[in-house]
Amino acid sequence: MPPQHNPLDEHLTRVLFAKEDIRQRIDELGKEITRDYQDKNLVLVGILRGALVFLSDLSRAIDLPHSWDMCGASSYGSSTTSRGHVQITKDVEVDLRDRDVIVVEDIYDSGRTLRAICDLVRVHQPATIEVAALLFKEKAQRASDVFVKYRGFTIADEFVVGYGLDYNEYYRNLECIGILDPKIYS
Repeated sequence: MPPQHNPLDEHLTRVLFAKEDIRQRIDELGKEITRDYQDKNLVLVGILRGALVFLSDLSRAIDLPHSWDMCGASSYGSSTTSRGHVQITKDVEVDLRDRDVIVVEDIYDSGRTLRAICDLVRVHQPATIEVAALLFKEKAQRASDVFVKYRGFTIADEFVVGYGLDYNEYYRNLECIGILDPKIYS
């Protein structure tokens, strides 16, 4: 059976990363994490909702026993830019004390959400905290700088959707990552 066409694909001005590119890069990140976390007590902490797809695939690409949980934060709402403040919507439930945590983020943009989540995770007293971001957006200036050890792809400062990333809760189900046509949100 031929692959299904998603009509939302037509809302993209261009595809940045196809399904195969994403899969290959996540496999590479999984191997790197597997190498770095031998004999560690690894926990992945994904940030709802955007990182859910990335977290699921990254978890399967890591060839080590590990657990994972989700926490929630929001700084966009239905906008294409950060509102300037972060609201924590869900704390982690897995015990992180003395464990090695990788915070899993869909996109490192302004840094506000990632900083707030790393601060939240620190309260749980893990042994270490690192960050894995599928997309690392190049910006001249960020509201908050956070070190991202595991980077999927570096992108220009453009509004992207797909593979968990959304606009107004749509486009998360696209298998690719692409630039959303500005006519959709203007």
